[in-house]
Amino acid sequence: MPADAAYRAVRDELRPDVPPQLNLATFITTGMEPEAERLMAEFLYSNTVDGVQPLRTTDLAQRCVAALAELWHAPDPDSAVGTSTGGSSEACMLAGLAMLMRWRSRARGSGERPNLVMSAAVHVCWSKFCAYWDVEARQIPVAEGGFGIDPHTAAELCDTNTIGVVTVLGTTFDGSYEPVQQVCAALDQRRARDGVDVPVHVDAASGGLVAPFLDPALVWDFRLSRVDSINTSGHKYGLVAPGLGWLVWRDPSVVPVELGFSIDYTGGRLSTQTLTFTQPAAPIVAQYYQFLRLGAEGYRAIMQRCRDLARALAAHLNQFHDLRVISSGDDLPVVAFTTGDHASFTVTELADRLRQRGWLVPAYTLPPNQTNVTVARLVCRNDLSDILARRLADDITNAVTALRAYHGASRPRQRCDVLPRGSEAAPMLDEGGD
Repeated sequence: MPADAAYRAVRDELRPDVPPQLNLATFITTGMEPEAERLMAEFLYSNTVDGVQPLRTTDLAQRCVAALAELWHAPDPDSAVGTSTGGSSEACMLAGLAMLMRWRSRARGSGERPNLVMSAAVHVCWSKFCAYWDVEARQIPVAEGGFGIDPHTAAELCDTNTIGVVTVLGTTFDGSYEPVQQVCAALDQRRARDGVDVPVHVDAASGGLVAPFLDPALVWDFRLSRVDSINTSGHKYGLVAPGLGWLVWRDPSVVPVELGFSIDYTGGRLSTQTLTFTQPAAPIVAQYYQFLRLGAEGYRAIMQRCRDLARALAAHLNQFHDLRVISSGDDLPVVAFTTGDHASFTVTELADRLRQRGWLVPAYTLPPNQTNVTVARLVCRNDLSDILARRLADDITNAVTALRAYHGASRPRQRCDVLPRGSEAAPMLDEGGD
């Protein structure tokens, strides 16, 4: 087959029926500046474990680790141990393995089974970790009306075989931050009471590059001595194309020696803690570009704009008596909503109507204890322009009006001004247009 024919065949197979900017289901970055894309293309064939690579991507990765360690208030950012990964799922697996190895060194020969404490709102990768490494998953059902871990319950579920407690900074269900500081305080009380001493990992896949810029007073990171490790996704609010994750440990003392391997058969001496070996360097190069390009102020402006859009969309949804907003973008720039008790239609029907207008809006059930509630979620990313947000608001209004009429419950049309005209701030990465 000629190359152009093969290209067209593959492209036609994969041509999306929803433009990436209208996919409100994903947290993944769907657009970067041309310069960042060019860098990724130039280093498409570079491997992070190639010891003779002229541009030492391992050095760039370590600079990114140090930047994250400083952002997350590590005691000594320059000596913090961390690694790039293929995504947050691999980073979580590594963090879990580190906790498991440290527990094994303490409980060697005991014959006991380790356990991991977390809420039912964690990402599925934590269930995978427990299944793959035979760790008992002690999941706490979320409380009625809440979506995060209960600190007291988490502390009481721990015992001498608990390898750690997982907290989430930005759940996929509604974007809310779990109370990391309160969990650590409850664990401190537990240690004082009976000596059970358990570390905490923060799964900050999305919030790790949002909270430091928008909520600097929120204490969730290495300022808490019980937090041993934190992960985030470079390909989410790190603003890098997939796939890239980061894992940072507090300091070398919490990283088991067995987790690291040193090799020299790639042309140079290399130490690695990753689960995989070959890893593309292009996403790391793009992450370093974004850190250089934007700096702290650039990231802060982008995240603030995303949060402002989320809050504006939540305010628009609140105009409808049929809808009930669950999260308004006050943590992650995410809006989750469902239908009210007296609505004539379901949130799934609304999502289907929006799908007809080109929007991909997920509808899903909440975690255990609230599985009878179906919600829809709008993830506000940097490429959701103000114009697109107004279009989304108009389409929501029209969909609600049509569904009311279809179910025989027609009511007056609501206004759909998401933002005051002329007040919008330009996105930091919008130089190439929407």
